[in-house]
Amino acid sequence: MNRAAAKHLIERYFQQLTDGCGNGDCTNECCASCRDFRPLDKNLAAAKALELFKINAKLCNPQPSNEDDRDDRMSDPDPSGTKEDFSDVHHLTENTVCAILSFCEEQGDYSALIRVVGRIFSSSEALTKSFRKDEPVATETGDSAAPTDADEPEKQRSETTGASSAAPAPDEGLEEMLDPCEVTVDIASLRRVYDRLLSLDQVESALVNALVYLTPNMELDLEYLDVYETSPDYLNIFIIVLENGNLHSPEYLETALPQFCKAMSKLPVAALARLARLWSRYGLAHIRRMTETFQQLITFTVVSNDYDGENLVNDDGAVVAATQCLKVAFYASILGGDVDVGHNDEEEEEDAESDELTLHELLGEERLYKKGPPADPLERELGVRPVDSIRPLIPYEDFVNESLNDVVEMDKDFTFFKVNAETKFSFQSCPFVLSVVTKNQGLYYDNRIRMYSERRLTALYSMVQGQQPNPYLKLKVRRDHIIDDALVRLEMISMENPSDLKKQLFVEFEGEQGVDEGGVSKEFFQLVLEEIFNPDIGMFSYDDDTKLFWFNSSSLENEAQYTLVGLVLGLAIYNNCILDVHFPMVVYRKLMGKKGTYLDLSDCHPSLFQSLKKLLEYDGNVEEDMMLTYQISHTDLFGNPMLHDLKEEGDQIPVTADNRQEFVDTYADYILNKSVERQFKAFRKGFLMVTKESPLKYLFRPEEVEMLICGSRKLDFEALEKTTEYDGGYSKDSQIVKDFWETIHSFGEEQKRLFLQFTTGTDRAPVGGLGKLKMIIAKNGSDTDRLPTSHTCFNALLLPEYSSKEKLRERLLKAITYAKGFGML
Repeated sequence: MNRAAAKHLIERYFQQLTDGCGNGDCTNECCASCRDFRPLDKNLAAAKALELFKINAKLCNPQPSNEDDRDDRMSDPDPSGTKEDFSDVHHLTENTVCAILSFCEEQGDYSALIRVVGRIFSSSEALTKSFRKDEPVATETGDSAAPTDADEPEKQRSETTGASSAAPAPDEGLEEMLDPCEVTVDIASLRRVYDRLLSLDQVESALVNALVYLTPNMELDLEYLDVYETSPDYLNIFIIVLENGNLHSPEYLETALPQFCKAMSKLPVAALARLARLWSRYGLAHIRRMTETFQQLITFTVVSNDYDGENLVNDDGAVVAATQCLKVAFYASILGGDVDVGHNDEEEEEDAESDELTLHELLGEERLYKKGPPADPLERELGVRPVDSIRPLIPYEDFVNESLNDVVEMDKDFTFFKVNAETKFSFQSCPFVLSVVTKNQGLYYDNRIRMYSERRLTALYSMVQGQQPNPYLKLKVRRDHIIDDALVRLEMISMENPSDLKKQLFVEFEGEQGVDEGGVSKEFFQLVLEEIFNPDIGMFSYDDDTKLFWFNSSSLENEAQYTLVGLVLGLAIYNNCILDVHFPMVVYRKLMGKKGTYLDLSDCHPSLFQSLKKLLEYDGNVEEDMMLTYQISHTDLFGNPMLHDLKEEGDQIPVTADNRQEFVDTYADYILNKSVERQFKAFRKGFLMVTKESPLKYLFRPEEVEMLICGSRKLDFEALEKTTEYDGGYSKDSQIVKDFWETIHSFGEEQKRLFLQFTTGTDRAPVGGLGKLKMIIAKNGSDTDRLPTSHTCFNALLLPEYSSKEKLRERLLKAITYAKGFGML
């Protein structure tokens, strides 16, 4: 059965369910004329019609008289059949709407306009042909006369001809239609029409009802009849409807907009890409309106329902559809802003597929441990990624929906993301709508499952080989030789068995009794970083102005040292530890696969950036006034000046107004990429040893990766106080607790960081701020001269009940100032 026949049958079932066959003695239980039939609304009738079509249910023969009456009702809402009912209007143009409006204003009755708007906006065929670019434009006064009977046939012929010429034939493909300029809707004319229609309250309800009637049919057309492939102009319906500036109003949020979003989510990727490109041309105001409309629907639906472990928000069709529609606005914002689709790191290569079965596959767990997710289909169709965005039109934060983040169950969502992606929707497939905190939970589940997997495989190998199991990545190091010990051990593991890096980290300091439940690992990371970033070692150079480190291009250290730094960063993310590292943002962009460009110099080499910017903006004679060549100077490890030619015989090539942009780009490429290629390649290699199979690159943007590694820079101790729990007899009303918080709030910034270091093992706040820390203050005996102690693994402070606030302050300051090392309490 061809598509047209299938569509005709579905429509007949729908008419049978809504209008009946007209036979008063009908016994077909699926016919509205049957006495036992329970009336259905149009949405349920559309769904039921599809079910009846699938099972080839009985179809009544309509009675002639009733069928004629029904045809009359559809084509001629006014029984009088006079010209003034505009029943001969089969699609809308600006002229037509203005003519009907003029007529209604003269009559003082808008019923004719309401009928026409309701009829056209509820018909996909009529709406597709409406508001074409090739239609004549209305005069400014809008006083066009209604078309006469004599003029109408000729007018229809010209409109039909124009429409067919504007739309390419299906067999010509969609390549020409991918350019937003090729859409056949006259946007300016359409907006003028909406401005006039939406000023009338009566028309608003007609638009809402028409949309409710239209959308189920659109959903069927797209899902089962592939109508867009045969008629690309079908996208006109979505363009026209989405120009309605009132879609976010309560009248639409209840039913019409959710149904419309469901239909829109059925559009093929090529159509969604056309919409994204089209919106990107319309500018900030249009994309913001689209974003706010879909966000409002998500929020309205979430707050109107109760979700739990059984009733998941992932199963709410309205929320899912609105999120998928929001994705179009997200990519439109990227396309409309500043984008750099070039400067990609070409060294990334996919591992060749192996014909050998892995142990995961033998255990039936390959879906959980597969490589990172593929690129988003819309992202691939558009040829742009979030990491390519320099500055989007709308800030990324505006796409995060806090109401949704509060109700999404990340453990279930993670399962859908990794295992049931074909059958279940995961919000991680639209990471822009999730906050960093929520995405971090998903990453945590991924990392933990990989740890447990490696633990199980280790146990299985040990049973087969008869060896002692080693379920952890164990590092035994000496404090005084921490770099040498860590480097040797990690280098051996990365060469002999890289999968061991996916095990849970377990650090032991030689000669100390501390058991690593997380706190010892934090101390290890901190000591390694202090040693590596020591300026005396010379691996990294430090800028006193920016307070940031950059790779030393003339470092004498071998590549293994840089690989260790990358490993440490990867292990910190994998083991959920916060590091005190100070890299410019370009480092994280490079880790995500982008090369450094001129704009990246602004945060890591601000003085050079300003100089190059002035060169680009200079209005005078660049060659004579600047006297620059393609030979540059920089300093080596010992501060001695070194010359480098950006081109062969660069000292003979002057910088002019014509080539200055090339000079700036080449200069930036040398500083950020070529001069540190050896060091950064080793650094990135170590980082990817741990994170290559992680969804890190898919879920997070470079600035979010920095937050994962470094935590939040802002220390909000008020938030920490609100979330702290108490044990051992203490409560928030205990006098010692009140004295404690007054003391903490009186500390300076450095003392607060020392306290955090003492209690949690790091002086940085986790992702989401100190309110996410969950610190515990437990009673550790009555008044004593003993110092406070802590379990950094559990963020627990053991606080004796000191007799005075002054003693509490003195004991606490001494503890946080001189604390070092681990012991058994």
